[in-house]
Amino acid sequence: MIRMLLRVLGRDYARPVRRTVALMTAAAVVEGLSYALLVPVLRALLADDPADARPWLGAFGAAVAAYAVLRYVSDLSGFRAGIALLRGVYHRFGDHLARLPIGWYGQDRVGEVSVLASRGVLQAMTVIVHLLGPFVFACVTPLTIVAVMFAFDWRMGLAALAAAPVVAAIQIRAGRSTAAADAERHERDRQATGRVIEYLQAQPVLRAGGRTTERFRLLDDSLRDVRRASRRTVLSALPATVGLAFTVQAMFTALLVLGAHLALGGHIGAAEVLAILVLAARCADPLLSLSHIGSQIRGARHELTRLEAVLRTEPLPEPDAPARPRDHGLRLESVTFAHGDRTVLDGLSLSVPEGRRLAVVGPSGAGKSTLLQLLARFHDVNGGAVRVGGVDVRDISTEELMSRIAIVFQDVYLFDGTIEENVRLGRPGAGRDEVRAAAAAARLDEVVDRLPAGWDTGVGEGGARLSGGERQRVSIARALLKDAPIVLLDEVTSALDPVNEAAVHDGIERLMAGRTVVMVAHRLRTVRRADRIAFLDGGRIAEEGGHEELLRRGGRYADYWNLATTTTAR
Repeated sequence: MIRMLLRVLGRDYARPVRRTVALMTAAAVVEGLSYALLVPVLRALLADDPADARPWLGAFGAAVAAYAVLRYVSDLSGFRAGIALLRGVYHRFGDHLARLPIGWYGQDRVGEVSVLASRGVLQAMTVIVHLLGPFVFACVTPLTIVAVMFAFDWRMGLAALAAAPVVAAIQIRAGRSTAAADAERHERDRQATGRVIEYLQAQPVLRAGGRTTERFRLLDDSLRDVRRASRRTVLSALPATVGLAFTVQAMFTALLVLGAHLALGGHIGAAEVLAILVLAARCADPLLSLSHIGSQIRGARHELTRLEAVLRTEPLPEPDAPARPRDHGLRLESVTFAHGDRTVLDGLSLSVPEGRRLAVVGPSGAGKSTLLQLLARFHDVNGGAVRVGGVDVRDISTEELMSRIAIVFQDVYLFDGTIEENVRLGRPGAGRDEVRAAAAAARLDEVVDRLPAGWDTGVGEGGARLSGGERQRVSIARALLKDAPIVLLDEVTSALDPVNEAAVHDGIERLMAGRTVVMVAHRLRTVRRADRIAFLDGGRIAEEGGHEELLRRGGRYADYWNLATTTTAR
């Protein structure tokens, strides 16, 4: 368990964890040894002169004080180590997620990452703070007490030690019997979390369909699965709990019978028997707690396993000797890319000279957005090469590549902060005048002027307090502030009203000026102003050329243009 924890966190955290374990072990040993002083204490108290017990009581008090100090220091070390580990794992987890390819973030990952980043990480990190100490004391203190029993009477010590392999076997058996149930419960938890998110996101659709009071069947089924899995987990752990309690009680009974037999035979005194029974009773409490502690540790171990699996997911490789692009031209050379079993792009080749504009059009599912993602290296191609300035993007460092590219997506996500903070994401070190100039160029200043809090207006999670057009203006202002030489646009005006479309279009024109641009677009005036147009269908370039040239050919693009013109006229 500790080894897995250190694998997840890295070797930098090995020292505080080992120090904490050593302190907890020392405190547990001192606790067990302090109980050994009960034997001379009881022997003196039951003798002719009870006053002889005073030195032993003093020694017992000193031992208890030493234990209290060690326990305090070990618990404090555990809390400090736990806080450091929690901070470390969150940083490592967040940094690793930021480096994973965008393709890794499928729909099935939403619930998994949500559970891991919240409850999963906290549960895994509670091992150090809340579970490690009780587990060490539950194991070490009874063993120390058994060693003390051996010192006073080997027969009583041997009888107590006989329970150790039985307790170990029960714990191992419990771990195996509950492993499958725990894994199923965690999987059901992950699915239920995903369903809850889906239910919340589906509210507009459900309400539009008149299903405002109807229960969401998929969510109900998922919650029922969680309840059934939780019941199976409890039932699978029940035999171990009962078996452990029975073993501890049987051990205590055996010691009682053996002690009585030895005392009646004159082999040991009544004081020794009483003291050993007190020691046995002190063994019982921590041993009985092993069942509950073991269950919690298995749950934490499962979360650590899932966390380790995510951390082992390989990010896109960084070049050993990064190259710098010569210019800002773009080229795709016989690019093949598959998503799962589906080939999205198949042998696609095209080029965009520096400072020119390429519009990519075509039917839904043709691979247009995927083409933009490959240019930004959100994925690595399966075949061929994507080049920026004549250099394969796999030979350019991620930081260098992203510094040269500004991306404006159709669906804009804003962080829960102010408008100014979201614009500054484009270039955090920009001055106030530069932020205002970028906002004015994107016509975002019109939005800011009519908001009560102005630039300090909170946008809400995802930008929920702004309209779609207002979010697009923030996104364009962010891209303008970044001032990157390459711009990728993904249908940024497809779902806007005429007023916002006009404002956003003006901002986009300023953004594209003098830059290398690849835009996925459906709006006619956007497509017409491109230097070249590529019609993409089935992962291949069906046609490529200028607007007028493609219209004269009368091919796929001409059909698309005529249909779009007719639809607009209506």
